[in-house]
Amino acid sequence: MSDMRTSRERTVRSLYAAYLDDRKNVVGAMLTEDFTFSSPRDDHIDRATYFERCWPGEPVFRGIHIEFLAMDGDEAVVRYRAEKLDGGSFRNIENLRFRADKIASVEVYFGRNL
Repeated sequence: MSDMRTSRERTVRSLYAAYLDDRKNVVGAMLTEDFTFSSPRDDHIDRATYFERCWPGEPVFRGIHIEFLAMDGDEAVVRYRAEKLDGGSFRNIENLRFRADKIASVEVYFGRNL
């Protein structure tokens, strides 16, 4: 495995850990300045809007478990299971694109509630 691939895989895993621990500053350092986020609810929102909409004021999750992670060039695909504090859980898939060592975009594909 190349050093860049290993570094990017660590970044992906650190992204979800930081989200779970509400460490916005850690994630901010992982993202490019022109980062975009897309989901069925958000169409290429910018970095500032991503932090406003996608980072809850109160903790929501008790666990985020990466079930599948594939790296190919500048892209990563992640399937994860998120466990909410209220007892619910769901599974999503995300496509992350890198530019150098930072995440330039994330596209989320919502899964089902479990």
